Amino acid sequence: MLFLSIFTTLVSAIAGLALTNIRDPFFIKVISTFFSGLALLLSCILFIRFDPDSFYFQFHTTYSIGSESLNMLYSFGIDNMSVLFFLLSSLLVFSCTLFIWNEKNFKEYAINLFLIQLFLLIIFSVLDLFLFYIFFEAILVPMYLLIGLWGSRERKIRAVYLFFFYTLCGSILMLLGILYVYFIAGTLNIEYLFCFPFGEVEQTALWLFFFVSFASKIPMFPFHIWLPEAHVEAPTVGSVLLAGILLKLGVYGFIRFSITLFPDASINYSPLIYLLSTIGVLYASLSAIRQSDLKRIIAYSSIAHMNLVTIGIFSFDILGLEGAVLQSISHGFVSGGMFLLIGILYDRYHSRFLYYYGGLVHMMPIYAILFFNLYFS
Repeated sequence: MLFLSIFTTLVSAIAGLALTNIRDPFFIKVISTFFSGLALLLSCILFIRFDPDSFYFQFHTTYSIGSESLNMLYSFGIDNMSVLFFLLSSLLVFSCTLFIWNEKNFKEYAINLFLIQLFLLIIFSVLDLFLFYIFFEAILVPMYLLIGLWGSRERKIRAVYLFFFYTLCGSILMLLGILYVYFIAGTLNIEYLFCFPFGEVEQTALWLFFFVSFASKIPMFPFHIWLPEAHVEAPTVGSVLLAGILLKLGVYGFIRFSITLFPDASINYSPLIYLLSTIGVLYASLSAIRQSDLKRIIAYSSIAHMNLVTIGIFSFDILGLEGAVLQSISHGFVSGGMFLLIGILYDRYHSRFLYYYGGLVHMMPIYAILFFNLYFS
């Protein structure tokens, strides 16, 4: 019932905002904030009621779409990892809703934010591989609108093109892999696929197909080209969601699918992961040092952090895996908070050039304390 309540809340918010003809902007803002806060509250209740000692999917729910010509059964459930991403997604969207309070296009912003949250929560809870892929790609649409319509400069067209090209092209191979899995296994339910004996050659090919898609989302070297451009050109809320939660989709995919469905191939390809991730950490760190744009600094540091996470995932050690998940969650809070703080600076002074903000601690001491705490978290 909690799943149904959360999804119903978000669908109601999207439908209400899309269909309403009320011209009072304050009423629309109040309604949007209410629905966003309600979704966050329900996610907190879900987190509190979650049993961390259980190794099974909890709050298991099944929905059937059946007829004479169509018979589909979809399952939803969360485990110890997805419940954390559930809470992180709801918190970031609620924060973004408050941040855009004074935006002229508040209604359009809010609809896209609720769409992103709905897609994210379905991704983190669905137990069907094909439905996961559908919403894994559908989330490109509201992000495309956020960057392409409300980006800050003319280069936003190039940025959104790179974002769409890298993530979509990488996922085409994943779709082929999903179709092959259905052909040989006869089902796309994750709980059944966990027990399906994939052959060695099948694991090798399927792991590569899934790897390209997830590596583009993280992004790993050399699939990282789109991220700095997208961050710089995106509005503040776009950067917050991009760094705070969308980059975690690749982490979630590696843990949920690559390691669990293709364990032998994951071990065989681990040297490749170590090589690419190490290059990504060093390259992104050195690139961040020489940047003068505040958003580019955080963008390149995010690449370094997420490549470090992939090393932890493929360490095949329980501490490494737990550290990777913890680093992903903490990075979501820290990077999202830093982009919000930079958005405050940009709204006031209309510049992200680092040179102009020397001595900021004397002018904005509370702001400087918040920035310092996030930076060293």
